[in-house]
Amino acid sequence: MYKTLREYISKLDANGELLRVTEQVNTHLEIAEITDRLSKQPNGGKAILFENTPEGFPVLMNMMGSPRRIAMALGVDKVEDFTTKIDALFDKATSPKKSFYDKLKMLPLLTEASKWFPRRKKGRGASQQIVWQGEEIKLSRLPILFCAPHDGGRFITLPMVHTLDLETGCRNVGMYRMQIFSDNTTGLHWHKHKTGERHYQEYKKRGIKRMPVSIALGGDPAYTYSSTAPLPDNLDEYLLAGFIRGKAVELVKCLTNDIEVPADCDFVIEGYVDVDEEKVVEGAFGDHTGFYSLKDKYPLFHVTCITHRKDAVYPATIVGIPPQEDAYIAQATEKIFLSPIKAIIQPDINDMWLPMEGVAHNMAFLNINKSYIGQGTKVANSMWGAGQMMFNKFSVITSSLSGKLSNLEELKKVVNNISIPEDVIFSKGPLDVLDHTAPVLGYGGKMALDATEKLEGEYIRENVPMVYRAVTGCDEIEDIVALEDWSVIILKVARDVDFKVLAKCFIETNKVKGVKFILMFDKNVPIADYSTLMWLLGNNCDAVRDTAVVYNTLVFDARAKFGGINGFSREWPNVVTMNKETIELVDKRWKDYNIGDFIESPSKKHQQLVWNDAEKVD
Repeated sequence: MYKTLREYISKLDANGELLRVTEQVNTHLEIAEITDRLSKQPNGGKAILFENTPEGFPVLMNMMGSPRRIAMALGVDKVEDFTTKIDALFDKATSPKKSFYDKLKMLPLLTEASKWFPRRKKGRGASQQIVWQGEEIKLSRLPILFCAPHDGGRFITLPMVHTLDLETGCRNVGMYRMQIFSDNTTGLHWHKHKTGERHYQEYKKRGIKRMPVSIALGGDPAYTYSSTAPLPDNLDEYLLAGFIRGKAVELVKCLTNDIEVPADCDFVIEGYVDVDEEKVVEGAFGDHTGFYSLKDKYPLFHVTCITHRKDAVYPATIVGIPPQEDAYIAQATEKIFLSPIKAIIQPDINDMWLPMEGVAHNMAFLNINKSYIGQGTKVANSMWGAGQMMFNKFSVITSSLSGKLSNLEELKKVVNNISIPEDVIFSKGPLDVLDHTAPVLGYGGKMALDATEKLEGEYIRENVPMVYRAVTGCDEIEDIVALEDWSVIILKVARDVDFKVLAKCFIETNKVKGVKFILMFDKNVPIADYSTLMWLLGNNCDAVRDTAVVYNTLVFDARAKFGGINGFSREWPNVVTMNKETIELVDKRWKDYNIGDFIESPSKKHQQLVWNDAEKVD
């Protein structure tokens, strides 16, 4: 695998997966806008190395933002090769051992596994070649990005945040964004569901004032990927990184605390959190949902030391309206962790698809091997109780599909299996803290559709051809699109109308039959852009509050809820788009970057979704 981040960069370059920008670029919005344009190209565009920044360190962007690059980061030709590798590992580890000979056959696996465990290296590592302490500590010396116009400040976006479990001593390496407050303080954005917050609460409970925290940046991209992986609590992320690399991660002790970090990473930021200090207001931030996550209170991190390699490269990422780099990382994780999910959590599942538009948690499509009535309901409920799947809002459970769930033509076959309301499963539970449409922060509605093939004794409503007339008698409807193969009608509607009343009016007035789903969107939404509709449906709709069954049709209200729509009382965020000045700057300088044909800003497409006129791009 890769000895350094620069070795990975060389591999990207040799394989035509890297663009180099030698002109000086600004870390305030300019890098983010260039990257957004490139990362939204087919298959994720290219990685970009910005070699000339005002701070003097090169910045690497979009390094894992394509199927090919995430595979390269994992040391394989394609992600499926790594999936096969982990499948074989789980098969060996979990298969019954009937005889002593079978057990002996496990010895090579144990010998191999011993090579994956992280190891302590004596002395200092390359990550500690340069040391900043005392007055030298200045986070402003690093090329930390200002990513979106209405962000609360600059953010470290690819930090590997190291904390320790007081009870077990186990290390956790999580990826929590860090807002810069001063040259030696940042926020630590770990949510209440995250391991970092659990460790923080342990220190607080025991009355231990100072909680050591260290942040690593760069090194082998296997480190970065592993810190994003949904591993069980107290399973060391560097064990996964060792498995990916086929050799142990070498660790060195930090200079100002006892945490160990990779010896060969690019930067290390050491420090602590004072658990007696009040949490500080952090945010806003243009987040991976495509909306700004709102301000909230998080721990304050104090920097005690910064070290780095002599040839350090600063890795960063941007998030926002999909697709972005995080979507490709999530796509790989979906494939890689299917076997562990099947083996440990839900053996009924044989395929899973988390579409990019669902921003990791909002939407899940599952295919199961069905053998009894109610199995779809059982699978939905078990997944809502499993790890990060507890954040899922909308699930569709299918069975006996011969093709991949991501093949929409294949998925279309299951529509006739759904009866409304009989196959609609409603629930409530934890949601991602970033879910802005939840009635309460981190808690709201969930829905599953049982689209499995029905067995003898199960109810199935007769499917009738879809019929509807021209829109009459419902003045609040501005436009309509009918997708007959999917039994869906999409409506553009006014914001000030009750969605249940309008649905009833539409169905009655237009003598609608055979329509299983009605989706309502705001007038400013391009309803012929199905990717955008899917993204907005997952983000703007609470699965209980914003849905209703009207005349055996399931209605979804995916309008923005600001101003109290459907009784919504929380603050409503805006979509993430770039400002006019930065778009014009990048347009003007595009030829100077020498990175190929001109690419229009994606913000020009999405600016119509911004509900606050002051934030719109002209």
